[in-house]
Amino acid sequence: MLYLIGLGLGDAKDITVKGLEVIKQCSRVYLEAYTSILTVGKEALEDFYGKELILADRDIVEQDADSILKDAHQTDVAFLVVGDPFGGELYNFGETVSIVFWTDTWKPESFFDKIIKNRKNGMHTLCLLDIKVKEQSVENLMRGKKIFEPPRYMSVNQAAEQLLAVVQNRRLQGQKPEVTESTVCVGLARVGALDQKIVSGTLQDMTTVALGDPLHSMIITGILHPLEVDMLKLFAVDKSILEQH
Repeated sequence: MLYLIGLGLGDAKDITVKGLEVIKQCSRVYLEAYTSILTVGKEALEDFYGKELILADRDIVEQDADSILKDAHQTDVAFLVVGDPFGGELYNFGETVSIVFWTDTWKPESFFDKIIKNRKNGMHTLCLLDIKVKEQSVENLMRGKKIFEPPRYMSVNQAAEQLLAVVQNRRLQGQKPEVTESTVCVGLARVGALDQKIVSGTLQDMTTVALGDPLHSMIITGILHPLEVDMLKLFAVDKSILEQH
């Protein structure tokens, strides 16, 4: 298994506990050494991790990646990156939005305009889904009663249904929304947990995918890189929807 591990930006102790455990079990540990640096050197990291580190400069990473991947299907290999190992993906994301639970009298759509702006710029949108914990009803709030509603966590299904309702509203207003039923999206649940779930499909698909327990989030894609397409196919409801990208 190949592990990509972020080290944080400060010193050796910024690594997560799980990251440190993985390093200790790996047979080879590479330290990416050309996009950033920590405030401590390689020797300090080796002392803290109890492992010898192999420096991976630009030539190794870009021209000799096979040497890093060698035998990774049989043994554990770690690739350490200062900061966020997936920081490069941030360049492909626009402004993050929050999707809140609608009520009978309150159905905000302002988040949709930000999604449209991101789409027009070819950017993906991370949608953070609403959480209602220790909320009071209007009646109990007005009466001063400390009675709280059961916790609610928005699912990808609910978020997709609200998005589709906005799409229909915009069409009724004579608009042609950048987001439609066939827009490619990604549903995510419990990311980082052992039972995490990732599903890619159309926005319409997102209304029915089974992602299980909270917490959920969703990505609405912009322009997809070929490598992103290949990855999304691994989690696709229907791979054919990605063939046109």
